[in-house]
Amino acid sequence: MSSGKQAAGRAAAELVEDGMRLGLGTGSTVAHFLDALAQRGLDVRGVPTSEATASRCRELGIGLLDLAAADRLDLAVDGADELTEELVLTKGGGGALLREKVVAGLADRFVVIATPDKVVPLLGASFPLPVEVAAFAAPVVTRRLHALGATSVAARDDGSYRTDNGNPILDATFASGIEDPEVLDVELGLVAGVLEHGIFTDMADLAILGATDGSVTRFERPTGTTG
Repeated sequence: MSSGKQAAGRAAAELVEDGMRLGLGTGSTVAHFLDALAQRGLDVRGVPTSEATASRCRELGIGLLDLAAADRLDLAVDGADELTEELVLTKGGGGALLREKVVAGLADRFVVIATPDKVVPLLGASFPLPVEVAAFAAPVVTRRLHALGATSVAARDDGSYRTDNGNPILDATFASGIEDPEVLDVELGLVAGVLEHGIFTDMADLAILGATDGSVTRFERPTGTTG
């Protein structure tokens, strides 16, 4: 699997041009992207979506950019826990979903890197949907998630987990999949206590899928949609 992640990371690094301002995602596939980016020796700076990514960038000599100084980014690269061929994503397995969504929203182009096994017909059945919440509101959000169709909702690490922002995550499973992620996206955004959720709709422009043989497959955003 690591060879597939490496292939995807290398392909994404080839999209980076000298002088770009980048959004730098989080996770094991992004780690390969950062390694490949560092090897290119370009003059770039990026906004990291997690403390782990920031630390790795410092080790590799990749310049960091403060979010306050980034009104726009040329390119954001990040992984996905699940994605459809229409480039609707589930993210947040690594706990960075809030920062990832903020950073991806600033980018002129958002590229997702993953392996082919991450492609699913429906989100939410095989990988839970992460929902970052205010700790006080977790019981209320749990009940609302069940009302919206979740078949199970569990506080990550029995409630002890905290994101880099200091918040817990609820992982919601939808046994039959999420039939309409665009609608659920809106509905969750209206729930008091939800700080962010892991459905990314109309954001990704390109997915690069790396196979174990080192080959890559690309999915472009369907025409006629906007981000």
